[in-house]
Amino acid sequence: MIRAGPVSLKADYLTLPAAAAINRRQSNTHGHQASTQMSPLQAAFANPDPSVRLDAALRAGINPSLADVEILLRQCAVEADFQVCEMLTWALIRLPSDKVVPQVIAELGRSEPQARRQALHTLSKFKDASSWPAVADRLNDEDQDVVRTAWYAAVALVPESERKWLAEKLSASLGHGDEDTKRSLSRALVALGVDVIGVVLAAAAEHGDAAVQQHVQATERLLQDPDSGFAASLKKARREVALGRTKSTKG
Repeated sequence: MIRAGPVSLKADYLTLPAAAAINRRQSNTHGHQASTQMSPLQAAFANPDPSVRLDAALRAGINPSLADVEILLRQCAVEADFQVCEMLTWALIRLPSDKVVPQVIAELGRSEPQARRQALHTLSKFKDASSWPAVADRLNDEDQDVVRTAWYAAVALVPESERKWLAEKLSASLGHGDEDTKRSLSRALVALGVDVIGVVLAAAAEHGDAAVQQHVQATERLLQDPDSGFAASLKKARREVALGRTKSTKG
């Protein structure tokens, strides 16, 4: 006799009765009332409880299988919970990069911005040099959140020969966006290193408007003190620019 109770993941992603119940609710696209067979992993990802989805992604990473890649990538495109998204990325990078990276790169062509964002994040964790051209292309994405994710992914993957190009590319966005966007850009620039961004920041401060100069100063403070608060640095930079007390990294 099977007793009703909460979903259990002790032996699998879902108990068999729970998975069967979900399968029975599926119908095919032609309107026939036929059961669509779901794997335990798919059934778990269909569960509205994020803790069930988190556990499923964890187990997929603990027992990595190339058979799960398509399911994991599909979930990346729709998953609403941040922790589950992080676990999905972890599960993917547990798999062989030569097999999985090409499939993750293909996700950058998806229409859903979340699919592109999560693919960029995952590629930054793989650190596979072959993904650099595809990641660099996303620096021009139509979705600003995708672009912000691409900043970090590009910094993680940029070849030595492309660091100056990337610094100049990122610096073109100085002074634009809200405070969170400016903070993200400054952190990406700082991660590139003072040896490559020093000259770029100096040029931006010299030729840019007040908003660019403020952003440059806040970035320089972040470079000197990574633990400093960006908001306070930006506020101070605005005050100094307004008073005409500015200096660039040229000294």
